[in-house]
Amino acid sequence: MTEILSSLSDELAQVVAGAGPVAVRVEARRRLSASGIVWSTDGTIVTAHHAVERDENISVGLPDGGTIPATLVGRDPTTDVAVLRVAATDLAETTWSGADDARVGHLVLALGRPGESVMATLGVVSALGETWRTPAGGQIDRYLQRPDVVMYPGFSGGPLVDATGRVMGLNTSALLPGIALAEPSSTLCRVVESLLSHGRIRRGYLGIGAQPVRLPEALAQELSQETGLLVFSVEPNSPAEKGTLLLGDVIVALDGHPTRYLDDLLTRLHGDSVGTKLPVRIVRGGQGQELVVTIEERK
Repeated sequence: MTEILSSLSDELAQVVAGAGPVAVRVEARRRLSASGIVWSTDGTIVTAHHAVERDENISVGLPDGGTIPATLVGRDPTTDVAVLRVAATDLAETTWSGADDARVGHLVLALGRPGESVMATLGVVSALGETWRTPAGGQIDRYLQRPDVVMYPGFSGGPLVDATGRVMGLNTSALLPGIALAEPSSTLCRVVESLLSHGRIRRGYLGIGAQPVRLPEALAQELSQETGLLVFSVEPNSPAEKGTLLLGDVIVALDGHPTRYLDDLLTRLHGDSVGTKLPVRIVRGGQGQELVVTIEERK
């Protein structure tokens, strides 16, 4: 038993040593520094939005002990992600793990570098969530919950790694109070690429107020869905008004996808939908109709 524990201990220490160089220190708030992850070897760093309290005078502490100025590329408060850029070309290369590789019970290590040295804490994946929308409206493709992993001060923005040293996601304690989560690489990739391209997260805008409403039984059977979205407000000069959506319309599909709840609608209003013409299937006066709406960008 002693040999097994000793071997496991040595292997975990090797994982930390191997993955440690991808964890950096982020100095962007008044008190304790936070952590970040090397996104690319050419100087792109990803960290937690809530750990970046200022837009200027940001610096990043490197694994070799040096400190280098950083600029803020962009941030997304809804997913708690921020992207920084430093003038460095020799950063460690991060090996990412897909969210589908994770299983409940897998050992994981949360890494942080709030000081000069890397720190680590051990735990297990206690739950895997499906696609989830944060209270601020951001979409997380699949979250990893690990309440038994101690999130020491300064760990937010650092990597969660698996037993082989691959980075599974970004640690955050800000999305849900009191719950330690890791955002998977798929979410990070989508958010980071948008921030690198546009400096912000582009989101589609329809311009309506809506709430779920139960459909008549015959219509529910015809559409194979029990609910739609009742339009109770239409903003002036909005895409919805331009597309002739009216109060009392019930939206049952957008771009061919059923809209049973508000999340169904918001999911279709992603950045790639901006500027495109999408078919909107509605029920008006008991009759089905199809309108075309040009999605605009939310300002």
